[in-house]
Amino acid sequence: TTGFALVSSRWVSSTGAMKTLTMLVCPACGSRDTTGHGHYETVHNGTRSLRACTACGEVFSETTGTPMHGIKTPISKVAAALRVRGEGMGLRATARILGTHKNTIAEWEHRFGGMKPTLMLYGLCQTFIQLTLEGDEIYTVVGQRVHPADSTGWTAVILERASRFLVDQQCGGKDATLFKKVMESVAAYAKRTQDTTFLSDGERRYGNTLFELCAQTVRTGKRGRPRKTLPKGCRVRLKNKGDQRHRRGSKRPKYQAPQPEHPDTSPDFPEAAIHANHLEGHNAALRRRNSAFRRRTNTYAKNTDALQRTLDVHLLQHNFVRPHWTTGEVPAVRLGIRVTPLRLEDILMMQKAA
Repeated sequence: TTGFALVSSRWVSSTGAMKTLTMLVCPACGSRDTTGHGHYETVHNGTRSLRACTACGEVFSETTGTPMHGIKTPISKVAAALRVRGEGMGLRATARILGTHKNTIAEWEHRFGGMKPTLMLYGLCQTFIQLTLEGDEIYTVVGQRVHPADSTGWTAVILERASRFLVDQQCGGKDATLFKKVMESVAAYAKRTQDTTFLSDGERRYGNTLFELCAQTVRTGKRGRPRKTLPKGCRVRLKNKGDQRHRRGSKRPKYQAPQPEHPDTSPDFPEAAIHANHLEGHNAALRRRNSAFRRRTNTYAKNTDALQRTLDVHLLQHNFVRPHWTTGEVPAVRLGIRVTPLRLEDILMMQKAA
């Protein structure tokens, strides 16, 4: 089975017509109770089916609510553009090769990236025993060159270590808003996991934000104000890189647990495993596969919206389509939230979750 537009059951109505309960949602009333209503021929994409809603009578195409809705270009060409862009080719170069305007390809990417909330539901519908997450940042130029501290070209990335599944990647200024965006995804996974470990190289705002989002009050029966801790089974570990000799006052230890943890959370975690090396390897690959991160031009991305669009396209291809070079499996399959990989064409014909 592939995608959300799948047949789940069939029955015969009192009139004798075969009815199908599918994941195709009526755009008018939201019902999934539909029947076949014939077919129609397209110029480039063959025969497509029409569906009729038995609840309100609305007739709609199988592409309604999908990235391909209203697009007359062959789906093979749209998938080819996404595939080429996913290998690191620039937007203008892709447009020249395929004979398509660059704004058209950008629109295809925007539609494809819009499937991110739908596909990421695969992970949020599961319960996990153990997850080890790594957090790190990667920088590129957005618009005019400014000092990195004032730039909106920072991307915060969260990676699940064992499967190499990207939990989230968001771009913007390196401030509290950026860290809150990605750590909200981490908090959502932590609620569905028995044992969660979050690791970062020196950046303390990951752990601070996670603590703000999901801290719990532990009542021990003793006098005084109950203290707040991370949820049971959740831990944060920090590796302070670099030489500490230049620091005034007390020196930070190389490995830290910066946030108070629940008394029932096991504190045991090997120090040798406290690093973000796997994510740093991913960031190196991101510079090869996303032209906005290539160190070769003066302007890498026009604005943060364009940069986020390319990040969403990269995340979907990385998680659901492309086998990882280390594990040999698609990360979503490795994580156990998918049985089989998806093709670009599958995602382009998939209806958004209601």
